[in-house]
Amino acid sequence: MNRSTGTAWWKTTIGLLLTGVMLFPVYWMVNVSFTRDQDMRKSPPDLFPAHGTLEGYRAVLDQQLPYLGTSLVIGLGTVVLTVALAAPAGYALAKLRPRGGGMLSFLLLVAQMVPGIIMAMGFYAIYLSLGLLQSVPGLIVADSTLAVPFAVLIFTAFMSGIPGELIQAAQMDGARALRTFWSIVLPMSRNAVVTVSLFAFLWSWSDFIFASTLANGGAHEPITLGIYHYIGNNNQEWNAIMATAVVASLPATVILVLAQRYVAAGVTAGAVKD
Repeated sequence: MNRSTGTAWWKTTIGLLLTGVMLFPVYWMVNVSFTRDQDMRKSPPDLFPAHGTLEGYRAVLDQQLPYLGTSLVIGLGTVVLTVALAAPAGYALAKLRPRGGGMLSFLLLVAQMVPGIIMAMGFYAIYLSLGLLQSVPGLIVADSTLAVPFAVLIFTAFMSGIPGELIQAAQMDGARALRTFWSIVLPMSRNAVVTVSLFAFLWSWSDFIFASTLANGGAHEPITLGIYHYIGNNNQEWNAIMATAVVASLPATVILVLAQRYVAAGVTAGAVKD
């Protein structure tokens, strides 16, 4: 074994160990979700559910499906609204060069630094007067405010790399700015669209601040509030609580795995200039 091979071996080993340490809480969550109530306080605890049970997952299907459905609607609505607002804005900043575009980009960066609780209080006052409290559209709009600034920056960076010759050729063929954006720029920005959609969905799916401020006690509550209420009402049924957390994590995990190659391309867009 040469020196380079030995170095690569111990680096790989350390990487695997660190990955195992970071993923152990996830494994333990899955393990507890299959553990029987009578085995929950065993000492030492079982590293594997020797006498596994599905009672926790049955409780999820009986009690948590409405919360999951609401979160899915909010997540998809947030994705649609975010892409609809951010893609044209990114195109304008990248290719149309409007006056004050630099200041707008700076304000988008500043907007991402505003604490969510401050925005939630502002939305509460506005929604109270508009009658949008405890509503799904209200949560979609609120969650989109977190995603849109980031999305505009991603679209701007990605669309800046699209060759100007393509846009000029479309304009010479008589295409206006909107037609050029829809037929040329947007199809070429698939990686950015997937990246923005993923992050918008994840932010809305995991949101708790807006949900607890704007939707708590309503007829349509997302899964984050469902887990919160479930912990309060069933603080001894840890297998059901962990099963709820596992089920709530599955959609985001599956989407991230399927879209990871698009995300890598979308996030790094604009990092290297010719």
